[in-house]
Amino acid sequence: MRKSANKRALLALVAIGSLTLGACGSSDSSSDTTAAAAVSSGTGNECTTGKTLTEGTLTIGTGNPAFSPWVENDAPESGEGFEAAVAYAVATAMGFDAANVAWVRTSFDEAVQPGAKNFDFNLQQYSITEERKQTVSFSDSYYSTNQAIVGYADSAATGATTLEALKALKFGVQSGTTSLQFLIDNIAPTTEPYVYDDNAAAKAALEAKQIDAIVVDLPTALYISAVEIEGSTVIGQFPAGEGTDADQFGLVFDLDNPLVDCVNVALTAMKDSGELAAIVQTWLSDNLKAPVISLG
Repeated sequence: MRKSANKRALLALVAIGSLTLGACGSSDSSSDTTAAAAVSSGTGNECTTGKTLTEGTLTIGTGNPAFSPWVENDAPESGEGFEAAVAYAVATAMGFDAANVAWVRTSFDEAVQPGAKNFDFNLQQYSITEERKQTVSFSDSYYSTNQAIVGYADSAATGATTLEALKALKFGVQSGTTSLQFLIDNIAPTTEPYVYDDNAAAKAALEAKQIDAIVVDLPTALYISAVEIEGSTVIGQFPAGEGTDADQFGLVFDLDNPLVDCVNVALTAMKDSGELAAIVQTWLSDNLKAPVISLG
């Protein structure tokens, strides 16, 4: 009887051990199956699993409102506009179908404040700075800013698409900016530029026709011409990165978000394939119809 009892106890222990090992194997298998299902269903990839606000959905923040050429017609879900196109390209590279991308709206300042976010990442032409890195995390750069010229369509600046033609213009520019250094080092106008304490003063001088044009970075130029000064236009732009240290735009995340690594892998693939350059060409070069002025 004792031998039979011992045998039954041993068999029970073996059975329990088998169940335990089976359960562990089942857990690993379940995790692998979940990641594989995400890849095949357009709800992310192995990298993004467990890292988005809502599993299977990529939530992206944009401005309220969002302006052209970053987002066309204030409709990011259309995928039209530079940043809308970048966002969907990143989503696709991480395994998300368009149907599994959700958009939310924030103000510019709100997105870079400390605290929990209602988005996985946000893009509103955020320059990557050490100060901002104290409160949010950034992806690698998806765009390097270039300098541009804003003036009225009927001003002397219109049609001045060479450095030689630009030299004769009366320029306004904000003090202490890369735009001022760019103007001095590269355009070198024959008339000393009018230097203002801020862009508001430079814009006021342009509206009063005291100057022919102002030099600002391209994002600022686009905003001025689209929103702030009626009748103004981006007369010309310079190749990105030429003649000055360009600001770098990055996607914004809450601090130390593990999704940053996944996005950086996607951005690297887009840069290597030429996809990101093609998006820049489509929305920030061809679409602007502002001539590119060579410094060569």
